[in-house]
This record gives sequence, C-alpha cells and structure tokens, in this order.
Amino acid sequence: MRALAVILATIILGGCATSPPNNQSNLCEIFREKPDWYGDAKEMQEDWGTPIQVAMAFVKQESAFRHDARPPKDYVLGFIPWGRVSSAYGYAQAQDPAWEDFQTATDHGGSRSDFADSLAFIGWYTSETQKQLGVSKWDPYNQYLAYHEGRGGFKRKSYQSKPSLIRVARKVEQQAKDYGWQLKQCRQELEDNQSWWF
Repeated sequence: MRALAVILATIILGGCATSPPNNQSNLCEIFREKPDWYGDAKEMQEDWGTPIQVAMAFVKQESAFRHDARPPKDYVLGFIPWGRVSSAYGYAQAQDPAWEDFQTATDHGGSRSDFADSLAFIGWYTSETQKQLGVSKWDPYNQYLAYHEGRGGFKRKSYQSKPSLIRVARKVEQQAKDYGWQLKQCRQELEDNQSWWF
C-alpha cells in the first residue's frame, strides 16, 4: 500500500512540473505552447524594461527552459561526488548570492524554479547592470557577459580570457535577434489570444 502511495505521489508531482517547450528556436511557438509564459514575459518587460527576446534568449542558454536545471556535479579524484560546481539553479541559473540580492532588493520571495520569478530576476539583473555599468538592456552580448561573469568580472574584462564564453555570448546575441524578429511576426496574435483568454 505504501509503495502504491509513493508511486502515485511521484506521478502527480511529475505531472505538475512544466516540461520544456518542444521548439525552443522559435519564440512564437514557445508562447503558443505556453501562453502564460507570454504574460509573464510581458510583465517582466513592463516592470524592468528588458526586452522579452533578450530575457528569453538568456533562459534558453542557461537552462534550455528546464525548471530544475542545475550545473554538473564536481568530483574529487575524478570519481568521488563533491557537490556541484556552483549553486546555480532553475530557469535563470541564478546563484544563491545573486538570488538573495534580488529578493532583498525587490522584497520578492519567489522561486528559481518558477518561470515568472526567474524572468523577473533576469529583468532585475539586466536593469541593475544598465544602472551600474551603462550596458543597454537591448545589448544581449554584453548583458550576457555581465550576467555570466558578474558585474565585477565584467568590469575587469575577465571574459577576454574565455573564448568559449565569448562564443556563447555571440550565440545568445543571435538568439535574441532571432526571437525579436519572430516576436514581431506573432505579437498581435499573442495579444489577441491574451485578451480573449482574459
């Protein structure tokens, strides 16, 4: 009886988890599949001024839209598990200290495994980067470098010794451009669907 209860609980909880969108390269398809995400993205843009396509490109790169994404485990001597390489977690891969700063600065509780909360974090982070470093919220390349390296690392230009990171930042930049173009094609449809829903 107990085993049956555990199996049922696992199925129910698994059903509550949000699966990643089927077509992650097309923003219109993402929002058609998950219309509530469009509302979350709109709210983030209204609150923080960060373009929807930039925040969504960050999420795609950071977690591939997986709510429970974590960095790989670290190993001692190559085979003894020793925690994870960082505390990053959730859609935005926010690390513990940055997430705590966000919660303190915004008086917002939230969860890193919640899509709306993760987008709000990205909006807040990119907004602070613009305030502190003068990097435009419409500049996904430099915003992503500051997001990945932290603002201190960005100021020190730590990314210059990381060619693979620079390639990833260019990839995020291109994805944001693609998402932006796609969003123009379906924005009215998404707006119409939202007004019909509400």
